[in-house]
Amino acid sequence: MKILAIIPARGGSKGLPGKNSKQLGKQFLISFTINQAVKCNCFTKIIVSTDDDTIATIARSSGAEIPFMRPTELATDTATSISVVQHAVNFFEEKGEYFDAVCLLQPTSPFREIGFISKAISIFSEKKSDSLVSVIRVPDEYNPHWVFEGDEKGFLNIATGEKEIITHRQKLPKAFIRDGSIYLTKVETIKKGSLYGNSISYVESNPELYINIDSASDWEKAEEKLPTIQRLI
Repeated sequence: MKILAIIPARGGSKGLPGKNSKQLGKQFLISFTINQAVKCNCFTKIIVSTDDDTIATIARSSGAEIPFMRPTELATDTATSISVVQHAVNFFEEKGEYFDAVCLLQPTSPFREIGFISKAISIFSEKKSDSLVSVIRVPDEYNPHWVFEGDEKGFLNIATGEKEIITHRQKLPKAFIRDGSIYLTKVETIKKGSLYGNSISYVESNPELYINIDSASDWEKAEEKLPTIQRLI
């Protein structure tokens, strides 16, 4: 399977300016993700989609390719991930280079366990799903079967639409949220305008490694976490 790894890293960031080129521990933030992609040895090509010259320089020195500079209209706060991925796929297809799937690796989720990317690709290949996302388990107390929504009359309804609540914790089905670490999608699904398609498989992330850096407080948490999880990544 030919897989294109795309690491999206625009220069502008309101929550934490310059975060992708900021140094976390001994590495630049974006270098964590590039190094993991290189080491897994699973990708046909590893690129960084950026509009920023500093990020581009760091990315090249870390082992990624910068085949283009991202257009301004795709580097705004409102630009979507699917539009960034479609732009990259179209760029290569116009040059006669085709891929079976795309792996979107967000640098703001820098802590991935050793072997995690390879595991995700193995599950994706085995399930033959339209896409795969990395997830972490939702604690039982926040399980959607135990969550209520308020209606316009001031009454509570079970968020799942069920009439009777599940009373025993042991009977709750597993629930997950996306952790932002990995998105794997067939190119044919991307061309239809979706990162997910109709069938979504998943890989569970190590919850100890979860971080999504979007603010100064997130950065502080990442700095605190790094020394204790360094051996895992």
